[in-house]
Amino acid sequence: MNTIDFAKARELMVEQQVRPWDVLDPRVLEALSTLPREDFVPAPYRSLAYADLPLPLAHGEYMMKPVVEGRTLQALQLAPSDEVLEIGTGSGFLTACLSRLARSVLSLELHADLADAARDRLAAHGQDNVQIKHADALGYRSERLFDAICVTGAVASIPPQFLQWLKPHGRMFIVHGRSPAMDAVLVRPDGNLSPTTRIQSVFETDLPYLVGAAPAPAFTF
Repeated sequence: MNTIDFAKARELMVEQQVRPWDVLDPRVLEALSTLPREDFVPAPYRSLAYADLPLPLAHGEYMMKPVVEGRTLQALQLAPSDEVLEIGTGSGFLTACLSRLARSVLSLELHADLADAARDRLAAHGQDNVQIKHADALGYRSERLFDAICVTGAVASIPPQFLQWLKPHGRMFIVHGRSPAMDAVLVRPDGNLSPTTRIQSVFETDLPYLVGAAPAPAFTF
């Protein structure tokens, strides 16, 4: 029985997938090079932890492809002093990367079993600056403000309430539009989606929608 050399696979992922997609931020590359992604992948797909593929989770959720994770982390330009809100914990791998790059992370996860599993994985790897809450982000209420927001599922249109959680000069990474051609953008708002909100296109991708954030079905006659 062949044993996978995960350390070698991790190195190849960074050098052959992530770097060629213009992910050059040294802190992002360091996080992706040192965090054992295989420990965050569901057991049936562990051998595919470093493949250039989205990997299935429970409830129809997916882990992003490594290149998308790398571009997402780089787009946020996180500082060690930043407080981050993640919407959609999933496996907890991107959460772990965010926690390496920022001061603290609050991650909201709709599904209790995914939240529990991610919490256990993060604790096992000593990521003690992360708090995971079982909550629906679209109905979540909080007075806390963040330097950066990372939304890991797509939305048909950008929810204005997400922008209310940003500090002045904060930024949010989010993917919006209609599958299969979605736009990953960095939003720097003035408090709401007004004409002075700056929306910078970062790259094109295609992600599953957040529950409750998909476009309304189109009716044909």
